Amino acid sequence: MSGLIDALVIVAVVALVIVRQFRASRVDTDRRWWVLPGILAVIALREPDLLDAHHHTASALILGAELIVGLAMGAGWAWTTRVWVEPDGAVWSRSTKASAGVWIVGIGLRVGLFALGSTLGVHQDSSALMPALASTLLVRSAILMWRVQSLGRTPVHGAAYGEQVARPTWKERV
Repeated sequence: MSGLIDALVIVAVVALVIVRQFRASRVDTDRRWWVLPGILAVIALREPDLLDAHHHTASALILGAELIVGLAMGAGWAWTTRVWVEPDGAVWSRSTKASAGVWIVGIGLRVGLFALGSTLGVHQDSSALMPALASTLLVRSAILMWRVQSLGRTPVHGAAYGEQVARPTWKERV
């Protein structure tokens, strides 16, 4: 893919993810949460310009730092997301103001890494952002699924027509 198309894909995915996460949304534990990060990682790893041919070591170090920032961003984002259980047993999540802070700091760090790479003369393609974005989404989804599964849900006995309805045991706030 060209650099412009990569940049547009990254901006579109980030915009979609951010907008969706700041609205309350039902968490579906049955879906395959690792698919989108996997697709982004495969697209990124297929790119021939992932590392600069003339500055292999510096390029690899910057990419490694990008991945570390991505992992930290994903973990921070997951831990600052509010998760709760509704009376019907449905699990919901919503990002908080702290999540926005995590995104702002993470984007600032990525801009700093890009500036460092430019100062060192490392050619940086937009495909280097994709593995970091994939790692952010993967870690965030994994931690969020772990948090959702650790929520205790207790069935309520004696509901209408003998149905089992889950009752929330507690709400987690960040």
